[in-house]
Amino acid sequence: MRHLPVDKRGFPVPWFVPMVNGEPEFRAMDSGKRKKAIKDGRCWVCGGATYEQVTAFVIGPMCGINRTTAEPPCHLECARWSALNCPFLTQREIKRREDEFTESCPMPGHGLKRNPGVALVWITDSFQIFPDGKGDFLLNIGEPSSLEFYSHGRTATWDELMQSIESGFPLLAEMAEKEEGAMTELNEAKITFLTLAKKIGTCEPKRPESTR
Repeated sequence: MRHLPVDKRGFPVPWFVPMVNGEPEFRAMDSGKRKKAIKDGRCWVCGGATYEQVTAFVIGPMCGINRTTAEPPCHLECARWSALNCPFLTQREIKRREDEFTESCPMPGHGLKRNPGVALVWITDSFQIFPDGKGDFLLNIGEPSSLEFYSHGRTATWDELMQSIESGFPLLAEMAEKEEGAMTELNEAKITFLTLAKKIGTCEPKRPESTR
């Protein structure tokens, strides 16, 4: 990532971030680079080759449940760096800013416009591309070999993961209820995800309250 440009704060600008009026627009992703990442096997964060190495996705817990994301995979090191350093991923209180620009940049599929509070690095060796029904594409993430959970720049606790799921799951359920049988599949996917999180995840026990 040392070759990446930096913004006025000195923060590295990921490869996928588009430039708008000469400034990086972190709320959007370059659609051309998104296609190039898939076609040429480039890391979504640094732009280097990735598919010959471990494939890692930086997603939220809801994407972990339905195993669907719009963002291509990264090098494992780049994925961990993003989960530990990206302001939006490390600070739950930061909200996604919506305005005319973001409205003009529709997301593939049906993205959840929220801060999940927990970033998940999903490590796998496979994924599949499928149409999103709107002329774009999404990715179905393969079976994980490991799941790493982060919050506030550190390993997330199990309570933080559950809080993220409890706040986000109703949004998935709202969409699933519109399709016959989808709610049953979604509940089963949630159980599968929690089982994997306990078995191969990195969550820590609840952190004790600070005493002063």
